[in-house]
Amino acid sequence: MIKVTVYRMNNQIIGFELSGHADSGPYGYDLVCAGVSAVTFGSVNAVMELCQTDLDIEQGDKGGYLRVIIPDQSNERVMEKIQLLFDGMLISLKTIEREYSQFITIQSN
Repeated sequence: MIKVTVYRMNNQIIGFELSGHADSGPYGYDLVCAGVSAVTFGSVNAVMELCQTDLDIEQGDKGGYLRVIIPDQSNERVMEKIQLLFDGMLISLKTIEREYSQFITIQSN
């Protein structure tokens, strides 16, 4: 199962962590894993490109782990954009969770 943990401070996303494997299909044909990966990496890439922000990213060597922390931002406008992009990511992940709850779970800390 993929476990998504979203870290918040003052109601703002400050980072998130994904761990585990969906195992919803054979390697290379796991649609849940592919969907979660596309949504997550697409959002991370969008933040880095559109917000000109370097994120603190940690990945597992063989997949199955991603941790992203947003650096402290003094620019409120940039932080608003980051929040919007990561909120969009969470909406997409929650949509996947609604259909495939046996393979993905999302929690906030």
